[in-house]
Amino acid sequence: MQGLKALLSALLGSLRDLLPIIAVITFFQLAVLQQPLPELASILIGLLLVVAGLTFFIFGLQMGLFPIGESMAHALARKGSVFWLMLFSFCLGFGTTIAEPALTAVAAEAAEVAANGGLIANDETAMNNYGNGLRITVALSVGLAIVIGVLRILKGWPIHRLIIGGYILVVIITAFAPRSIIGIAYDSGGVTTSTITVPLVTALGVGLATVIKGRNPMVDGFGLIAFASLTPMIFVMLYGMIMT
Repeated sequence: MQGLKALLSALLGSLRDLLPIIAVITFFQLAVLQQPLPELASILIGLLLVVAGLTFFIFGLQMGLFPIGESMAHALARKGSVFWLMLFSFCLGFGTTIAEPALTAVAAEAAEVAANGGLIANDETAMNNYGNGLRITVALSVGLAIVIGVLRILKGWPIHRLIIGGYILVVIITAFAPRSIIGIAYDSGGVTTSTITVPLVTALGVGLATVIKGRNPMVDGFGLIAFASLTPMIFVMLYGMIMT
């Protein structure tokens, strides 16, 4: 019964979150373009599927991913082994990022554009190698980012100094990176922090800050996502410098 109430709550939340999007599209289609919605039946079916998918996704996060992320963080912190905690953090960052659908889409598009632009050979093998190299580079950078973020929680380092230093490094590397890779690098920082990575990484940070003495979950538990957005920009630009 409690699970059903949580599912209904997630459904209502999904509907509430989608209402502004529906309102904007409807307004511009009917009031600005002054045209009826094309294929209304298909749009309504698609909207229902989006609501259902978003509902089950949010419900799954609350039911599975958040609890398992926090529980594993608690267990590893209590185990007292920094090595296993760091290894888990790296693997979590790498594994969730390599599975991100948004990263897969951006890497495939980047490979196609690079082939059409003459940066790589215009064949399937070269495009697959370029796209896979890009995905692995981003995944490695996120793994390293999560390790840095966990170290910050353990040591109590101020987050603003690390973030400012990281963006200064981004600006410096941008001056030397090929122009063709800069936009991809900047976009890579956004696509990594998507549907799979964010819930688990956030749960890891909050779980660690909760169990480690002297740490405040509100102050120290958040911020891992900022590192996960920052390091891909650096790594992808370096990847572009090596590949060209």
